[in-house]
Amino acid sequence: MTRMTPPMPAQHDIASAENIARRRHGQNVLSQIDGHQGEAVVDSLADISPALGHHVAAFAFGDIYDRPGLDPRSRQLVTLGALTALGGCEPQLRVHIGAALNVGISRDEIVEALLHAAVYAGFPRALNATFTARDVFSDRDSAD
Repeated sequence: MTRMTPPMPAQHDIASAENIARRRHGQNVLSQIDGHQGEAVVDSLADISPALGHHVAAFAFGDIYDRPGLDPRSRQLVTLGALTALGGCEPQLRVHIGAALNVGISRDEIVEALLHAAVYAGFPRALNATFTARDVFSDRDSAD
């Protein structure tokens, strides 16, 4: 008896002209907020899941981050709170703590936001986020 391989699901066409334009727009927004760290995340997906990299750039940054209604500081504070609450997101938290600094949020404000998250997310998650912030601050100090 021959075992049949199920057909692969159709791939979303990330190479269409419309999607290329969305991705480029998202990459511009991403560069303004995250600098090289965000670009590195998208680039790191090229060999395993270029579609995921596309959606991070096109949807998350091009469609969502660029919406009116919240300024970049507010968006980063929301992002820090959400990543802290989720837990286990320290690599992404590292990028977004850097982004928070890039958009003008002070170190004291970041630490205060993470302390505030302890009330809702719990102390272990707030501790992990705070230790991640300490590492980002230290890396920034070393680079200066």
